[in-house]
Amino acid sequence: MNETIKSIMTRFSCRDFAPDPLTAEQAGALVDAALAAPSAVNRQPWHVTLITDKAFIDGMDAAGMEVLASAEDKSVYQHVLSRGGKLFYNAPCMVMIAADDTEYALMDCGILSENVSLAAHAMGLGSVICGMARLALQSPRAEEFKKRMGFPDGFRFGIAVLVGTANSVKPPHEPDAGKVTYVGG
Repeated sequence: MNETIKSIMTRFSCRDFAPDPLTAEQAGALVDAALAAPSAVNRQPWHVTLITDKAFIDGMDAAGMEVLASAEDKSVYQHVLSRGGKLFYNAPCMVMIAADDTEYALMDCGILSENVSLAAHAMGLGSVICGMARLALQSPRAEEFKKRMGFPDGFRFGIAVLVGTANSVKPPHEPDAGKVTYVGG
């Protein structure tokens, strides 16, 4: 089987990271993979911040948990607590992707996040694409976080990817062929 297809088929969403930091080579490869992502009309409507400051990641995690705790519907908060109480699963690295306000920006940021996730998997690292990182940017500390991450003016949360050494491995999700319609021969 082709190595790219093998990576796609064996990658899983890691929610249990070891504390080991990424090497400079691994971090550089993730950034290279991110910036190689295609985008509509090659606009590259993103700004990528690679965060390896564990205290900063933990601060964003705590701020996001406070947002969940204060929500009227406590079901997501309770779900996160049942998984250990950490939005970012103790990941030592976060790739934060900010999006501009162009029409296809969020789709393009999604493509970029998949590049990062597949690159991490190909390097033997775990990853999880994380929409919950938006919660830190809805907290009272949002401007502090955005400033530290270098969010350009006019940009918004696109998506994030958590990366690190997986403490445990699980099988990828089961593909659902019922979600496909074939048209043609």
